[in-house]
Amino acid sequence: MLKKFALILFGGYVIALTILSLINVNGLPSLGSSMDDKFYHIAAYVVFTLLCFNYLRTLSLNYKIGVTIAVGVIYGIIIEVLQNTITTLRTLDFYDVAANAIGILIGVVIIKSSKSLKLK
Repeated sequence: MLKKFALILFGGYVIALTILSLINVNGLPSLGSSMDDKFYHIAAYVVFTLLCFNYLRTLSLNYKIGVTIAVGVIYGIIIEVLQNTITTLRTLDFYDVAANAIGILIGVVIIKSSKSLKLK
């Protein structure tokens, strides 16, 4: 991913994720599990983690990972609180926060195991 597009991609993704987190998304395809919602959270936060990590291109690896984890967890908690306070269709769910954290951790594992994610 080119450096000049990292902020645009990450910012656009955060905006899209925020909107999707605050509207009714009952039309998502079923994955055949009672935990479909949690799988979507995990996938969303894997992508969030990878894009955030790539945006933080000037920091050392461990610092980038730490900042990425902190940003992801804080953002996920803020979204859950907003769902509970400004929407009538969505509610705060601590299992969603846990699913977000799992997604972040999977993203970190991908980052640590792949050298191909470095910006050029």
